[in-house]
Amino acid sequence: MTAIQPLDPARERLLLLTLAGIQFAHILDFMVMMPLGPILIRELGIGTHEFGLLVSAYTFSAAISGVLAATFVDRFERKRLLLGMFALFALATLACGLAPGFWLLVAARCAAGAFGGVLGSMVQTMVGDLIPFERRGRASGTIMSAFALSTVAGVPLSLFLANHYGWRFPFVFIAALAAGLLLLGWKMLPALRGHLPSAILGETERAHPLSAMLAVLRDANHLRALAFMALIMFSGFTVIPYITIYSVANVGIRQEDLYLIYLAGGTATFFTSRLIGRLADRHGKVRIYRLVALCSMAPLLIQTHLVPIPLWLMIVVSTIFFIFVPGRMVPAMAIVTSAVRPELRGTFLSMSGATQQLAAGVASYIGGLIIAQDAAGHILRYDWVGYLAVAATLLAMALSGRIRMHS
Repeated sequence: MTAIQPLDPARERLLLLTLAGIQFAHILDFMVMMPLGPILIRELGIGTHEFGLLVSAYTFSAAISGVLAATFVDRFERKRLLLGMFALFALATLACGLAPGFWLLVAARCAAGAFGGVLGSMVQTMVGDLIPFERRGRASGTIMSAFALSTVAGVPLSLFLANHYGWRFPFVFIAALAAGLLLLGWKMLPALRGHLPSAILGETERAHPLSAMLAVLRDANHLRALAFMALIMFSGFTVIPYITIYSVANVGIRQEDLYLIYLAGGTATFFTSRLIGRLADRHGKVRIYRLVALCSMAPLLIQTHLVPIPLWLMIVVSTIFFIFVPGRMVPAMAIVTSAVRPELRGTFLSMSGATQQLAAGVASYIGGLIIAQDAAGHILRYDWVGYLAVAATLLAMALSGRIRMHS
């Protein structure tokens, strides 16, 4: 394979910040649906099951597109493919803001998922191609800080726009943001062709678009890594989509105060995600993953068993949840990105992204089927969801040590 020239530290930081910006936009598009839950239920006249469909429509569509992308992603130059998908994602997000009703909004969310759901795996593919193994945990922490930034700035701003101007404005805002990041990405990201078949010594053009997928699926180590990511996503997304609905209906938090939960949690995660990445590089990615996953089980259970509490205590509980539950993804992504040879990395990570989205969609849908609302509007059986999330976390912890990592 054609060697990639090492990046100087300043260039590496700029590249990672650009990729984190792209990650920020598509994560915000997904994240904003969850705090908008109470508003959408009220404005569109839907219930918790229909809201679960709105969340899972994105993830199921992203899973399908991830599988399709796995058939061709390693056949194209990385930068052009990433930015092309990002441009289509921006248009689909704008369509969400313009949708006149529930079913057209579902269709627009499917389109956003089809393009946005592939972006995360493509960003991680570029990280794997450009960043050496010994700094990959820290790089994953920088990329994961996009999640923190979306909760610190993006979600509160989106809630402000929704509360004052209607639920459509957050999507218009995200589309405009994506357009600006598209121009930045075109300027800052390098072209990457070293993974192409013509650049790999002794390799001929693959005869069939499914050959790369079959090469990935024939490797038991890859299958373990895919199952590992599925369990992590399932354990999180049985709980996460319904936090705001439960907080308003059962804990007694005002809709207008929800932004404080995201502001506090995101601020903490912005710092802790990079700390977790550095610890993973220093002490071992599997060891730190297991430690963070172990710590995540307490907030998963507490969050799903809350009774009415003061706002300040709710902020403390949710901040701990944000630190540990999404924080598991920092060492987990470093593990999974390193579980594949470079020439198959794009295909594998597209399949990993599809697996994550499918698991998140199934989890959101199952969570919506388990919970219900009583006549007073209270959420029932959310505690069952917490137990299910902890069970999936324990399985992921057991599987993490069986994944073999490459440099």
